[in-house]
Amino acid sequence: MLNKKKVIVTGGAGFIGSHAVVSLIEEGYEPIIIDSLINSNKSVIDNIELITGTKLNFFQVDLRDKHKLIDIFSSFEIDSVIHFAGLKSVNNSIHNPLEYYSCNIYGTLSLLEAMEFCDIKKLVFSSSATVYGEPEYLPIDENHPLKPTNPYGNSKLHIECILSDLCASSPSWSIVCLRYFNPIGAHKSGLIGENPIGIPENLMPYILKVASGELKVLNIYGDDYDTPDGTCLRDFIHIQDLVHAHIKSLEYSKSDKNFNVFNIGTGNAYSVLDLIKAFEKAVNIKINYSIAPRRKGDISLVYADTKLSNKELKWNASESIDAMCYSAWKYILTNK
Repeated sequence: MLNKKKVIVTGGAGFIGSHAVVSLIEEGYEPIIIDSLINSNKSVIDNIELITGTKLNFFQVDLRDKHKLIDIFSSFEIDSVIHFAGLKSVNNSIHNPLEYYSCNIYGTLSLLEAMEFCDIKKLVFSSSATVYGEPEYLPIDENHPLKPTNPYGNSKLHIECILSDLCASSPSWSIVCLRYFNPIGAHKSGLIGENPIGIPENLMPYILKVASGELKVLNIYGDDYDTPDGTCLRDFIHIQDLVHAHIKSLEYSKSDKNFNVFNIGTGNAYSVLDLIKAFEKAVNIKINYSIAPRRKGDISLVYADTKLSNKELKWNASESIDAMCYSAWKYILTNK
């Protein structure tokens, strides 16, 4: 029997990382999880093992501890790395920029230095559409100017620059950078999904907490944007479609030793009110909401041009907005 290719997954206990770990196992890879558990919980690891019937290698480590990373990497024959770990709140980054630059940028530098020391040169990086800032044209393609409007987006852009410079310095590196739009939904089992503590920064978890009765009202931040219903429009993508793009990116990195950037979205735009209505229809629950002032750093309208990722990665998003809503709610019901 051939040895399974071992893939390091940083942030593998998080929302996106946990789903990627499940998909990696289903595709015949052996994921090794590194997570500080700052934004996640050890119970997620248990649920991944329950879904897959696989005992996982898990290490609770902060990426800024380079020596521990080297110890882990040296214990396995690592083929590649998928890098999800990092802080991700746009609003929180505005108030805590140093924390974001330390965790996201310094953490990535430490990871790259450990990879180079251990001669691991294939990486898929979790970037963000926030690197584009306010759109100059739509849909946004990969050549769109990069003008992030908040420290979170800046941290992602700085990391992209580091990765690009690294590939330019040596032909041995192969790095795929995925600019996500708005992942929502959950695994079909209902065992893993997104359920942050407190008042969520992102829309779907906020809707879920109101639907479950944990919060009384959903605040919609602004209804005076230049959009059809006055609320922000976003490109929502099912988490399963998103993580499938990572599998395709791992395959792509084997044949193309360079720095490549791809948008990962659906190319469709839904407003805040559109998503609320879709959720109400999918699960038959009325969402109580009120209008609040705009948040600093929010963009009015963003959606992706995905022609490049469709062509190069041989990847397409296929799940509907109804499936996104239903699977997210199933996760909440399963974990009550």
